[in-house]
Amino acid sequence: MKLLRLLSSALLVTGAACAHVSEPAAAARAEAPATPAAPPPKAIAEQLSADSSRSTAGGTTFTAPGSWSLSSSGTLVVLQPPEKDSQVAIVDVRGTDAATAVASAWAAYRPEAKRPLQLATPLAARNGWDERQVFEYETSPNERALVEALALRKGDAWTVVVIEGTEPTFEKRAASLNLVLQSVRPKGYTRESFVGRKAHPLDAARLDLLKDFVRQSMEQLGVPGVGLAFIDGGKVVWEGGIGVRELGKPSPVTADTLFIAASNTKGMSTLLLARLVDEKKLSWDEPVVKAYAGFKLGDQAITSTVLVKHLVCACTGLPRQDLEWLFEFKNATPASSMALLATVKPTSKFGEVFQYSNLMAAAAGFIGGHLVYPRRELGAAYDAAMRKKVFEPLGMRSTTFDMRRALKGNHASPHGEDVDGKLVVGSNSLDYSVVPLRPAGGAWTSPHDFIRYVQLELSRGKLPNGRVLVSEENLLARRIPQVPIGEDQTYGMGLVVDTTYGIPVIHHGGDLPGYHSDFVALPDQGIGAVLLTNSDPGAMMRQAFLRRLLEVVFDGVPEAVADVASRAARHKAEVAKERERLVVPADADAVGKLAARYTSPELGELAVRRTGTATVFDFGEWQSTVASRKNDDGTLSFFTIDPNLAGFEFVVGARGGKRALIIRDGQHEYAFVDAS
Repeated sequence: MKLLRLLSSALLVTGAACAHVSEPAAAARAEAPATPAAPPPKAIAEQLSADSSRSTAGGTTFTAPGSWSLSSSGTLVVLQPPEKDSQVAIVDVRGTDAATAVASAWAAYRPEAKRPLQLATPLAARNGWDERQVFEYETSPNERALVEALALRKGDAWTVVVIEGTEPTFEKRAASLNLVLQSVRPKGYTRESFVGRKAHPLDAARLDLLKDFVRQSMEQLGVPGVGLAFIDGGKVVWEGGIGVRELGKPSPVTADTLFIAASNTKGMSTLLLARLVDEKKLSWDEPVVKAYAGFKLGDQAITSTVLVKHLVCACTGLPRQDLEWLFEFKNATPASSMALLATVKPTSKFGEVFQYSNLMAAAAGFIGGHLVYPRRELGAAYDAAMRKKVFEPLGMRSTTFDMRRALKGNHASPHGEDVDGKLVVGSNSLDYSVVPLRPAGGAWTSPHDFIRYVQLELSRGKLPNGRVLVSEENLLARRIPQVPIGEDQTYGMGLVVDTTYGIPVIHHGGDLPGYHSDFVALPDQGIGAVLLTNSDPGAMMRQAFLRRLLEVVFDGVPEAVADVASRAARHKAEVAKERERLVVPADADAVGKLAARYTSPELGELAVRRTGTATVFDFGEWQSTVASRKNDDGTLSFFTIDPNLAGFEFVVGARGGKRALIIRDGQHEYAFVDAS
């Protein structure tokens, strides 16, 4: 798992630092061993008690995270998290190009480095830098390592940021890493600010600019259909769609086309909780066990500490633990999803870092539904409570948690890329995994419906007819910062507040296979928008869409168009580079050594079967063709490659003397063991 994938899955990254396109000169082939070395012995160490603004010897400014240590020696600064197995080095160097600058940085930081370069790609010039380029290095899966370098040029001076460490640490410390990357700026740079600027209305001409941007982005990234809606001055000024619901078919996306909102369901679920707080059925500051006695985590001390406001704060120390519900969901229920929380143990202190938890967010919604309908099954209670207290009052009449109902009507089909990067119609099979924990991401909604939710956020709880649906106090409580997720971003209760440009921007992303969404609300300007896409590359459109909206409204420096072009080029290069080492069909000799059936106590069954020359991994709930790959350390991996199902890596190994296939997420490892 590469750095940006880690960050983008854990955070809603704003202006993060990396990308890819063409391999540079041999001078950049700096290499690094698997285990990071300690800072140079002459470095002066400092333990930071809080986030601290610092600068390099050359004047590059950055923010060092609290609880990290900082060591400096000459032109080299090394930041290290509490885990001590990972480092971020910031080095001032001179060089004729990015490749030589990176080579010089490695020589100053770790001259013994010996890791091959995988890919280098340019980024658009941003944040005062005249040039930016990212270098990614080869790692093998059993190392669980992340190694990258970011070269930044201002004039003839370079600053290189080297990121080197382990996946578990960088997933846990992703917000701190985001803070560092976002804050690295050249000496004397003044950030763009929209404070004090009057917002332009979203008139026909500006709406056309936004729609044209979406059309162009769809073409560059590979997105067949997008649902859009905009609101200004309390009124919906445009809603509709661009493109088609499914490749090869003429049906267009309309204002009523349903997409899975995925994690944008979280904010809707906390709106339900806000209404219950208004009704005195709940308090933000009461222990969850008081509201629902069956609530239980893997740590009893944390269980008793968690308050209602913490259920969707991503601040409790519980790590992301998604593979268990992504693989085993055929017989899962809301009750079993709640029970799964009892297996989750914290990997950081309460309130220490941002760690996203879909299971906790699901519990929030189910507990809210239970308080409204205590005699009903958890899922039915939640569905009914959301319909009665959120969807119907807002006029969101098409929004549903019923997969079958959604798929029978006007809906967008999911799309993904095949192993060669060609966009094709995908599968909904993995999307069913969210049904047992749907308060975290299971809502199907349309542009027409979704913008009504944003309208309520902008009106601070009032419906268009003036009636108060939820009090301003409790609506806004959902935006109160619970934990930082970057330099100028905080996470509340299923909502992100971003002040990168001096003004508050409320938003949140949503991701499930084949569907990627976002909404944006500018509370001080009364402007909002929703974006719903039906393609995995659609995820690359979200941040640029937010930026383009700000550009159009505030006459901002035009950056969004170039950002999309850069991301599209990076993605194309990365797909091509990864394809070089994949063997398709999977290597027959390697497949012949696999067991016919494996089992995992957490992830269920895995059957290996052949279909012609192809090898298929069948998990019961879903299945995918696999490719094989020989890793640098001599191990062998199998990757799922079917559209919307691609990217799961299984490393051939052994457990207890039996054949095994090992799969990992950021902080967990699971073994499918020979059961044949």
